[in-house]
Amino acid sequence: MAAAPAWEVLTVENGTALDAVEQGCSQCERDQCDGTVGYGGSPDEDGETTLDALIIDGPTYSMGAVGDLRRVKRAISVARAVMERSTHTFLVGEKATQFAVEMGFKEESLATNHSKQMWSDWKANNCQPNYRQNVVPDPRTSCGPYKPAARLFEDRRGCPSTASELNHDTIGMVVIDAHKRLAAGTSTNGMNHKIPGRIGDSPIPGAGAFADQEVGGAAATGDGDILMRYLPSFHAVESMRRGVDPGSACTAALRYIVRHHPRFVGGIVAVSIDGTYGGSLTQLSTCCDLTQPFGLTVIWQQFFY
Repeated sequence: MAAAPAWEVLTVENGTALDAVEQGCSQCERDQCDGTVGYGGSPDEDGETTLDALIIDGPTYSMGAVGDLRRVKRAISVARAVMERSTHTFLVGEKATQFAVEMGFKEESLATNHSKQMWSDWKANNCQPNYRQNVVPDPRTSCGPYKPAARLFEDRRGCPSTASELNHDTIGMVVIDAHKRLAAGTSTNGMNHKIPGRIGDSPIPGAGAFADQEVGGAAATGDGDILMRYLPSFHAVESMRRGVDPGSACTAALRYIVRHHPRFVGGIVAVSIDGTYGGSLTQLSTCCDLTQPFGLTVIWQQFFY
């Protein structure tokens, strides 16, 4: 679990919240948590695994993010390098890889035998499921190549979400250290069989995660193409600013999304600066690992429908 190495950073190494977030997410990247974080998972239509990550420093409001990162395994560390080694916030695609290599990160394939087999099986199944619409040939029965249809006749956004903890998830962390410094971060390899170039909610500040030193932090996961439109992590933090408890703040953020997208799948966790925590989720089967003082780990989940 990501919480254990993050906790060690805080207690054994006397590190900062930012260090703990980086180490926790890095551990998940190395362990390929659920196959949805790090290398070797979620190949896109071309069979390539790409990574998204975000890190936020609560006291300074500094942020660094990468999206569609290719051939570099340490996405969360590259995101931190963007924050600390540039005046930018977000780098994407091949140029994000170029930056990472310049900063000393190793360039290597993110494919594994498992990800190659996933892609082969998907191709053999007529590329189902996929995320195309209003194209020809029919994306429900074909792998393409696609061209625009003569008219817009289909809206698949109202279909049941294909997001689940097995094919689409994120490691999201919110950490408060001994000096009450706050940090948050995310890392993911995105959605299985996504259209190449797609970036989800995870690296978007306010969507995948948010942290405000005066209030607290939040992290979210779920159907990122919907989630990013509503900035639920920011929404939850702003609710806490108004005095709402973390659990209720998360539920309010989800209700706002579900009001417009009843079949939305996702979840949010939040922590106030005083250490109070909570979270909420729809039908997504996920849980939270909450490591508190004295090493107590609580597995917690609350469903919202």
